[in-house]
Amino acid sequence: MKSWTIAFAAALGIAAGFIGADPIAQSADTPDAHVATAKAAAGQIHAELFTSLCSTANISPAPAPQRGQRAGGAGVPAGPPDRSTWHAEPVKVFDNLYYVGMTEYSAWAVKTSDGLILLDTIYDYSIEDEVVGGLKKLGLDPATIKYALVSHGHIDHFGGAKYLQEKFATKILMSAADWELIAASRNQNKPTRDLVVSDGQTLTLGDTTLTFTLTPGHTPGTVSTLIPVKDNGTPHLVAEWGGTGFNFPRSAETFRTYAASAEKFRDVAGKAGADALISNHTRLDGSKTKIPALALRRPGERHPYVIGTEAVKAYMTVAGECAKAVLAGMK
Repeated sequence: MKSWTIAFAAALGIAAGFIGADPIAQSADTPDAHVATAKAAAGQIHAELFTSLCSTANISPAPAPQRGQRAGGAGVPAGPPDRSTWHAEPVKVFDNLYYVGMTEYSAWAVKTSDGLILLDTIYDYSIEDEVVGGLKKLGLDPATIKYALVSHGHIDHFGGAKYLQEKFATKILMSAADWELIAASRNQNKPTRDLVVSDGQTLTLGDTTLTFTLTPGHTPGTVSTLIPVKDNGTPHLVAEWGGTGFNFPRSAETFRTYAASAEKFRDVAGKAGADALISNHTRLDGSKTKIPALALRRPGERHPYVIGTEAVKAYMTVAGECAKAVLAGMK
């Protein structure tokens, strides 16, 4: 039985960041100090995230390059890129979580006892190949995609939503702020406004409940998600940070909001006991190495995506500290 229920974030509680004192709170308010704290939190496991967000180009006051947009500017031919440059094969990652995204842009399918929930809808040109075709290859029926969450209103995440609405009557979920964001865009392939996600809201489909947290910053209404999964019957909780890059207007307010959201979701994920992590970009959660590692995994070996609660929280620490480094440099 489907349900659309509400459970406010307060019910999740507030948790301490790391064992002992909070490394975010301890950082001196200078770019170098925040970068050093981010680097310490990243270690080896989140090195790619640290390199991406705490790069010199990001910390400097120069505008960050815009990403997540299809080519079509002056002198650049419009249209989809060749399939060979973006196609990825689908993979069963957990008992009930499947990767059906592209080489760089992720889409995740959650299998429940009453159908599928999709996390992000990638591009309009790749949705049929990757999601529809991928699910079929995995033995799943794409017609049972009941809901699709769009983590944030960038084209690489909402591009295929309209297709799902028209093909399978899928209900599209997005925050109110990001419904407005895509409504104001010039993209002609927008989904029809559907369900609105609020902070702490839950989505229950069959035997599975996802919990959403509003984490504005990357966009005004970015949504981060907690997903219960199983690995050969053993339960785990996956955290997905909904929007990572600093490809947004460089204002002190925006970076302050981003940093606060990182701390917020770190606390929410920590309190809930999230011990696994995914992203909607393959290079930012290690999927480029973790998915191949799954194929080589031996019985009894730890699941590549299960990194432990402290490492999940550290991911958000890196994101928040890199944002604070940029913010400190603006002063």
